[in-house]
Amino acid sequence: MKAAEIRSKTADQLNDELGALKKEQFNLRFQKATGQLEKTARVKQVRKDIARIKTIAAEKSAGKKA
Repeated sequence: MKAAEIRSKTADQLNDELGALKKEQFNLRFQKATGQLEKTARVKQVRKDIARIKTIAAEKSAGKKA
């Protein structure tokens, strides 16, 4: 997911997307533990997407307070 896509979303959409990514991250960790994970690169990608969303959400909330 690109940063430009994330910036165009509202705070509610960001929270929904963050929740979905955290669920996916949990499922990926579970698959890894049971030996069923096929796309190992997806773990890193999901982790970075979560970080991007959190960063942009923090920027937006800081912009509203200022």
